Amino acid sequence: MNIQTGAMDKQAKREAAKAALHALRAWAEDATPTEVAELDPAISRLLPHSDDFANYPALRRAYPEDFQVDEAYRDTLPDLQNGPESLIKGARQQIQHVGISNFRLPIRFHTRDNGDLTLETSVTGTVSLEAEKKGINMSRIMRSFYKHAEQTFSFDVIETALDAYIADLDSFDARIQMRFSFPVKMPSLRSGLEGFQYYDIALELVEKNGVRRKFMHLDYVYSSTCPCSLELSEHARRTRQQLATPHSQRSVARISVEVLPNQACLWFEDLIDLARSAVATETQVMVKREDEQAFAELNAANPIFVEDAARLFCEALQGEPRVGDFRVVASHQESLHSHDAVSVLTQGDTFDAQSLDPRLFASLIHVG
Repeated sequence: MNIQTGAMDKQAKREAAKAALHALRAWAEDATPTEVAELDPAISRLLPHSDDFANYPALRRAYPEDFQVDEAYRDTLPDLQNGPESLIKGARQQIQHVGISNFRLPIRFHTRDNGDLTLETSVTGTVSLEAEKKGINMSRIMRSFYKHAEQTFSFDVIETALDAYIADLDSFDARIQMRFSFPVKMPSLRSGLEGFQYYDIALELVEKNGVRRKFMHLDYVYSSTCPCSLELSEHARRTRQQLATPHSQRSVARISVEVLPNQACLWFEDLIDLARSAVATETQVMVKREDEQAFAELNAANPIFVEDAARLFCEALQGEPRVGDFRVVASHQESLHSHDAVSVLTQGDTFDAQSLDPRLFASLIHVG
């Protein structure tokens, strides 16, 4: 009897709802949009061929400066990135890296001579995303980083930031990369002048499968005089008394190294000095006539093909005990040809790759 009574009650309620819906629609057909909105904006959805926007309630247009957010209100805000797995679009596949790029803030760095520099720094922060998770809250990466932004930055402090956002985002792999332009005062070759040379440097901290590794990247800009062109120019002078000049060009090497643990600190200046010891023809900052002549002599004493440059940098890196795996990407942006001469040399498995970024060499163009 109870089951039958329940079924009868349910049917009666359904009939009443149907009658109410009929009456509501009949009223709404003659009502104005304002009347519908004042009663309940949701009524507009029940009307055939209704225009939801026409029945939308009038909204306040002034910014509510006095509105305060409390925890109860915050709990009502939608959070789609932390939504259920059913909201995932596309393949249920793990994403190796998801996060933010070019988040900028001023960061202090130690220098080799114990001074500190505050430099505008571009931060890239990513974490892995498991296949069954919808997404991450990107702002947590920035918040985690800002917690440590007032400290003097080194790899140790970057590690603290990495720990924080792995915990905040409940992820198993993570990466932080910081890019900045590092100034070093350099003397001219002969005149005694000085000027600041700026080096594009990136620090990278990577955690994968519970293993944490540190990397440093340096763009080193130098002049490369073609050995073949130098010999041909000298041949013209010697055999035909014909004035000729060898071609040389601005060149860039991107040197990426793994910084080994349990070793003495590898300073930014150390890696710069290592590059300069391998290829001495670094571009100049302050130049008088005697410096320009000296630079021509320096280039003539160190003519190099792009293959030579890669091997010279390699030789210097192999002799540095603080460096593990490394990669050298060199680009000689030729004045003879309308194309560049390039080379890639790697040691170890870390930087070995069967495929290269199609824009890799284009990113080595130095714009000053």
